[in-house]
Amino acid sequence: MSAADERAAAAKLPEGDVVALLLEQHARIRGLFARIALGEGDEKKAAFDQLRGLLAVHEAAEELILRPVAKKTAGESEADARNAEEKEASRVLKQLESMDVASPEFESAIAEFEQAVSAHAEHEEREEFPAIVAQCTADQRYSMGERLRRAEHLAPTHPHPTATGSPAALAMTGPFAAMMDKARDAIGR
Repeated sequence: MSAADERAAAAKLPEGDVVALLLEQHARIRGLFARIALGEGDEKKAAFDQLRGLLAVHEAAEELILRPVAKKTAGESEADARNAEEKEASRVLKQLESMDVASPEFESAIAEFEQAVSAHAEHEEREEFPAIVAQCTADQRYSMGERLRRAEHLAPTHPHPTATGSPAALAMTGPFAAMMDKARDAIGR
């Protein structure tokens, strides 16, 4: 799906629906990748920092809120595959975070990473999201959306590969990691 398709699909769902919120985030993620590809210097770095933060929060919220339900609706193997992809994405994002955004290595790595993130989002949009819409009531999806918004405030803003991919580890370490990440963000490190 394109960012426009994701926004259109989100608009068809009730406001606050967890799937609508995640589709909107997917569209924002695609837009940030485009800004990185077109950007230079500080603008490119700022777009990457936004992408890094959004992906860290997005993945943590999906693992804590969406995946437990997706295991029941889309199947355990589907949910486990998405968690494994997110663990790998966290590892790659951590590597990207240490690179100079103006370097050829960054250009190559971010292009490859964009493809992996896009494929991951498409799997969610084809497998997990339709199963959740079909098997959960609008009230359940709204409640999940509320929990997702709350989880976003507690989620880390930097990748933490050791916790990603394991909802239990993320639930235990996420709030502390988030506090440390937000402090790090505030002092500009």
